Amino acid sequence: MKRTLRTAVFSGLAMLAGAAGAQDDHPSVKRPFDLPPSAELTYSVKASSHGIPLSGNGTITWQHGNGKYTLVTEARSGMFGKVLEYRSEGTIDAYGLAPDTYHEKRIRKGAGTTTFGREAKTINLADSENTVPIHGGEQDRSSAAWQLAAVARAAPQKFTPGTEWNFYVVGRRNAETWSFKVVGTDTVKTGMGDLKAVHFSKAPPKGKGQQVDLWLAPALEWYPVRLVFLEDDGDSFEQLLDKVTKK
Repeated sequence: MKRTLRTAVFSGLAMLAGAAGAQDDHPSVKRPFDLPPSAELTYSVKASSHGIPLSGNGTITWQHGNGKYTLVTEARSGMFGKVLEYRSEGTIDAYGLAPDTYHEKRIRKGAGTTTFGREAKTINLADSENTVPIHGGEQDRSSAAWQLAAVARAAPQKFTPGTEWNFYVVGRRNAETWSFKVVGTDTVKTGMGDLKAVHFSKAPPKGKGQQVDLWLAPALEWYPVRLVFLEDDGDSFEQLLDKVTKK
């Protein structure tokens, strides 16, 4: 049971994780952006792992000001307490969010930090001796969704069904292109009532791996109000917004 719970939590809150290599074409371009206001978001968590239903809660703490930002994602369960923490910290440049460090810590797993060496223009991966060159616009696995929200806030009229928005995303082991496709607009039932949200879908890399669906609510600063992760083995994980506390 402990193994099952850890598997579900880790695969779900491993924010939009993928598995391709750093050799992918670099898609980053400068786009207008408007960062969402600082806030703490609280979520209910549901998961299914090998047919076993699980539940818990999580938070995303998002803060920015004076040209810097901090983004912390945490997951908790009644049995284990805090089981996961992701921390993305950096500055704000002409592209938007510019991570300096991406730190990841999981229960029973070693912590790892990927560092973005801006002066050397090189990214040092936490779990690989390989490095990734910095061209500008690179995101980490936590910051990518918030960069997407910032771009959407600046030009909402461009986010029509069928459009795709690409970002170059770095994790602990590799880097790859993430493509978010606009599916349409849905009504999401949250702890704050029914909210209209733009539905984005990120297909599994190269047709195999993790499918991610993300809902951003324009009337609520384009915050993520629902996230759904589906593994190719049938396991699933969902985060649903309970409340937002603006900082």
